[in-house]
Amino acid sequence: MTLATAPDSAAVAWSADPYGTALAEGRGPLFLRRADGRRLRLDVERWCATPDAADRTVLRRCAGTVLDVGCGPGRMVIALARADRPALGIDTAPAAVARTRGDGGAALLRSVFDELPGEGWWGSVLLMDGNVGIGGDPAALLRRIRRLVTPGGLLLAEADAADVDERFEVRLDDGTAPAGPSFPWARVGQEALHAHATRTGWTPAGRWTVQGRAFLAFQT
Repeated sequence: MTLATAPDSAAVAWSADPYGTALAEGRGPLFLRRADGRRLRLDVERWCATPDAADRTVLRRCAGTVLDVGCGPGRMVIALARADRPALGIDTAPAAVARTRGDGGAALLRSVFDELPGEGWWGSVLLMDGNVGIGGDPAALLRRIRRLVTPGGLLLAEADAADVDERFEVRLDDGTAPAGPSFPWARVGQEALHAHATRTGWTPAGRWTVQGRAFLAFQT
């Protein structure tokens, strides 16, 4: 996938009122609705809270400067900033970037496929909360992130709890009706993420599960 030069459907969708409203209120309901009608619940309440025990296992593994891809309301970036750790969040949703900045974190309104500061020099990149699904093409996303990290840099990624590897179109849904354009997404379980990462040049560096959430670490 090439670097984006204009807002795509996902950026437009995440800018829609349901997402901004959910972040402003700190709660859902909010879903990704698939074309077949099935819905994936988005855990807005957890995103808007302080890092939990599972999040803290990721924070402890961060090395060097940290880039949080799809940072949402910024709990990970803010926690790192409060610990005097250099970190930057990126997100395509203005409400997410505004909330992160408002709570003391650094964030840019940017897609991971846009040109980013510090390309090739990030010590760690985070893909939390299902963000392996960004763009609907995990392999393309993982290749892009390899270009962002420093030699020996880390990818710390959260996998889907289910044993899945699927791509589909979704729209945001606040529980009453879908809103905004559809955009591509993916669900990737632990084994699939391991396979995609190794095929795109990453070296496995560990995996763990906390509170039903699964994480994998990779190194360049």
